[in-house]
Amino acid sequence: MTPAETRLTPRNQQSGPGGGDPIPAVVVEGLRKSYGGVAAVDGLDLTIQAGEVIALLGPNGAGKTTTVEILEGYRKPDAGTVSVLGMNPQTGGRAFRERIGVVLQEAGFEEQFSPRELIRLHAGYYPHPRAVDDVISLVGLEEKADARVRTLSGGQRRRLDLALGIVGDPEMLFLDEPTTGFDPSARRKAWDLVDRLRDLGATILLTTHYLDEAEHLADRVVVVDQGRIVAQGTPEQLTGSAGLATVISFRLPENVAAGDLPAIGEDLHMAGTLVQVRTRSATTDVNTLAAWAVGRGIELESLTLARPSLEDVYLDLVKESTDEEDVQVG
Repeated sequence: MTPAETRLTPRNQQSGPGGGDPIPAVVVEGLRKSYGGVAAVDGLDLTIQAGEVIALLGPNGAGKTTTVEILEGYRKPDAGTVSVLGMNPQTGGRAFRERIGVVLQEAGFEEQFSPRELIRLHAGYYPHPRAVDDVISLVGLEEKADARVRTLSGGQRRRLDLALGIVGDPEMLFLDEPTTGFDPSARRKAWDLVDRLRDLGATILLTTHYLDEAEHLADRVVVVDQGRIVAQGTPEQLTGSAGLATVISFRLPENVAAGDLPAIGEDLHMAGTLVQVRTRSATTDVNTLAAWAVGRGIELESLTLARPSLEDVYLDLVKESTDEEDVQVG
């Protein structure tokens, strides 16, 4: 076991008083923050268990950034209580800063330094940093470790952002759009890094606009809109409980008209020869369709069953929240 593994696991699995349940890494109750009379965060409650990876989703202006900045200690709330790693971010001072890592969506660097020099400099801010070479390897900057920052591409700069965020071996890591500007290969490597940090016990809160990223990385997804949490749960829980229709697709066989098909689903749509049927009884309707085709000796080409994706659920949730607000305002 490496020193990092030895440190991380006990810290993030502290028991509660009397040896009870582990202490949550984050507890937020009644959080509020307004700007010029407009509520950016409106009574938000959130608990994150130690070792969880949480994806915070929401449209621009939903209150994600303000919430995260309050948790990081960079912004003061108007009301509510906030505890991160058992500390108040506003008063935790250096002891708090040494235990968190922050990867901003955009960060500025001294252009004349190399990644290795910057990582070594930042390592000096922490009592138990990761080894500089290990960090360089983790984020995939070996080939550019000694190049000047001004020569780095956008994706390579983003890797340097990640490196500076994890060099202190944080217990709590905040990732703001961590893979913006990454090519597909670099994104996968960043995902692997988050998975490794989770395995070492780190608690991670990430914001992202990539729904596949949230689905891959997050133990739990929290959807925020208009300063409030509108849904939360595992990706499977959200997609399973959304009540959205499943889509059955297949090619219309030759010499078969749409009117010859069995009565299935709620809505049938034709796009050329492609048939798409929306249904909330997928198992029953697929069985009916298959029995119909087998009974006539017909092969249904391109037959697929598409369950609602996390993106479908997210868009439905945000639209529903917006519609409710429109009703209230009107």
